[in-house]
Amino acid sequence: MAQYPNLAQAIAWASSQLQSSSESAKLDAEVLLLHILQKNRSYLFAWPEAELNAEQYQLFESLIARRKAGEPVAHLTGEREFWSLPLYVNNSTLIPRPDTETLVEHALTLPLPTDARVVDLGTGTGAIVLALASEQPDWQLIGVDYSHDAVALAEKNRQRLGFEHVQIRQSDWFSALSGQRFDLIVSNPPYICETDEHLTQGDVRFEPLSALVAPEEGYADIRHITEQALQYLAPDGYLMFEHGYQQAAGVQQIFAQMNYRNILTIKDMAGCDRVTMAQKPQ
Repeated sequence: MAQYPNLAQAIAWASSQLQSSSESAKLDAEVLLLHILQKNRSYLFAWPEAELNAEQYQLFESLIARRKAGEPVAHLTGEREFWSLPLYVNNSTLIPRPDTETLVEHALTLPLPTDARVVDLGTGTGAIVLALASEQPDWQLIGVDYSHDAVALAEKNRQRLGFEHVQIRQSDWFSALSGQRFDLIVSNPPYICETDEHLTQGDVRFEPLSALVAPEEGYADIRHITEQALQYLAPDGYLMFEHGYQQAAGVQQIFAQMNYRNILTIKDMAGCDRVTMAQKPQ
């Protein structure tokens, strides 16, 4: 009998370990094992009987124990794919989520100028602004964040992807953007209510509260940005938010109170209200 398990045995063991703590136990096990091996997914199917060495198995055991304790897979691997782009992640900001691709997808359908000026407020990893940059090489894009650690992470991702038409800046929302006008302002701001029970569940336990929680039942930052954006939007410019699945009516009301027009809510892949957008008042 081998001293250490082969790939198939290691995945079976890890899957059983994670069964009670993860909804995707086998996938988590596979991702973590491939991270250690530095191989792609096809390797698991091609070489299921390949044996781990001592160092690989000890590292795998350690990562599985941390995942079992709730640490997000993205924090354990240091990476997460978003819009088919590989992004570095860490605990200084939110882990990019597939739902946010809804915002990117619809931003790309807007009738913007060829050289549109776009800003992503609260850019975090840079996921949104870098996804837009990957599709629109002629746009002029800025990603800003209040957190210096997030700014450093987003800039690291920008450099990794080589997008020279993107700037990453430290800014408290619009504070570093004085006098500028944008054709599109996008944001995935903090929007969770301080008393939301989901804050004690899943990956969000390991993410910074400052990137998740907002006063006024989660609407404070959305309201602030919507008001301030009036000074920063170009004529006919658009403002788009990602928000919670129960917040569409509240966000629409904020837009309406400030006379924005063409207010529209878009559903995500699961059919939940996820993005609300509007145009600057005439």
